[in-house]
Amino acid sequence: QLQLVESGGGLVQPGKSLRLSCAGSGPGFSLDYYHIGWFRQAPGKEREAISCVSSNGDSTIYADSVKGRSTTSRDIDKNTVYLQMNGQKPGDTDVYYCTAVHITAATMCRGEYGMNYWGNGTQVTVPS
Repeated sequence: QLQLVESGGGLVQPGKSLRLSCAGSGPGFSLDYYHIGWFRQAPGKEREAISCVSSNGDSTIYADSVKGRSTTSRDIDKNTVYLQMNGQKPGDTDVYYCTAVHITAATMCRGEYGMNYWGNGTQVTVPS
């Protein structure tokens, strides 16, 4: 069974940077076979898709809310995807989720109901 584990959340001061990690594991798991997406959600708010990196790493997509201040990178050997977010704002306070969809199911990340695997999330808090 594929598992995704997020880390790197915590309390971040406004304007500072944060790097979230998503480590995948499971029988035969490889980033080469999964598109990895990041979502975030705050209590009472809808879940928002914020980024996606393709299985080959050639394509990345960012939501307007994080575009220009976020970068995705991958460590294939560690089966880990990183989301670097700069210029943190109070509005970035959310639980951040790592998700995955197999390349046979999609050509890129899908909406939240199309991502087959989810981590448990990591809380990011940016005080006002």
